[in-house]
Amino acid sequence: MGRLSRALVGAARIPGPALADRCRLGGIMAQGQRGFTMAIAAVAVIGVAFIGWKVFGSGAPSIPANVTVLAADTSGFRGYILGSADAPVEITEYADFQCPGCGAFATVQFPDVRARLIETGKATFRYRDLPLDNIHPQSRLAAHAAACANDQGKFWEVKSGIYQRQSEWSLSSSAYDIFGEIVAAAGADVSAWRECMQSTKYAGRIEASAQEAVAVGARSTPSFLINGRIYSGMSGDQMVRLVDSLIAASAQDSATP
Repeated sequence: MGRLSRALVGAARIPGPALADRCRLGGIMAQGQRGFTMAIAAVAVIGVAFIGWKVFGSGAPSIPANVTVLAADTSGFRGYILGSADAPVEITEYADFQCPGCGAFATVQFPDVRARLIETGKATFRYRDLPLDNIHPQSRLAAHAAACANDQGKFWEVKSGIYQRQSEWSLSSSAYDIFGEIVAAAGADVSAWRECMQSTKYAGRIEASAQEAVAVGARSTPSFLINGRIYSGMSGDQMVRLVDSLIAASAQDSATP
């Protein structure tokens, strides 16, 4: 059976001030707000550098948000994927590593979703980043940490570890070091991971993911794109019921002459 849907999306800039209220509720940063924030940062370089050291820890790279997305950032990459390419349903999660709701889904709901939908061949699961910069300043660092772990085939292990320890690193001045501990526990080469982190080479990919999220209508995290529709705050049980209903509807349509 072919996929029920595969949303084709292009890059889209984050909309303007109309989203300001949503940002406070866990939505995305309006482009105007981001531009204003970056302007202030440009004026106060020394202060920002000091704050970055205090928030992320000594030696932590700064993952830029205002980057130009290049073709290389999106070519051949549709997210971090689990499951069969032949699964009838594709689920895309747009998430923020520092978002408590995303953490709850990752640690409580996702293992059940993985067992009931992904491992059974009912769905392919695609994870993409939607960092909420105005309320979660460490989200991009966490996203880049997971991206660098992916270089060694350890994305899902490190993703899980980052979410499991979210309350520990989220407001810590040692987030970068904690991520290193998570990478080591996953069995990855920490020196290679740190080299990747210092390169910030996945900043464009993270921004491309955020732009994709906006293009498909995601306005909060976690959001899920399923069969061409965006859902927010869905539980694992709700997701399983929806996928089962989509598969049943597709089978009925196929049987109808």
